[in-house]
Amino acid sequence: MRKKDKSGRNANAEDLLHLRDAALQLGVSFPTIKQWIYKKKIRSLQTAGGHHRIPRSEVDKLLFRTRGRTEEERERVVRRCSGRNQLVGRIDSVRISGLMAEVKISIGSQQITSIITATSVREMQLKPGQTAAALIKATEVMILRV
Repeated sequence: MRKKDKSGRNANAEDLLHLRDAALQLGVSFPTIKQWIYKKKIRSLQTAGGHHRIPRSEVDKLLFRTRGRTEEERERVVRRCSGRNQLVGRIDSVRISGLMAEVKISIGSQQITSIITATSVREMQLKPGQTAAALIKATEVMILRV
């Protein structure tokens, strides 16, 4: 199923989110998403019936900003661990091989790869499409499920 945005570009239906799903992932309310669309703070596509859909890439751009209403709330949510360098994104792929696993996370237009134990992947139940944080400490990258 193909849809066109206002500039006439095609988008895959799999990459488009309903407004409520986008709001849930961003941790904001449905009316907030609607306001962002009207104020052009977030790009949306319209279906033939006039309903808005938000590209997953737009949600990914905003994930790191919306984990709380205030700066203090955002710090509390992200700083449950002691690491300072945490980047929130979406899991692209999880590949398990023996005792180890490779987890790739998209953060905006960047991608971070982490090698962690297969047990950790199973315990956190990491799957592509989920929201996760990359915790960067010294030369290591750890994965947190958020």
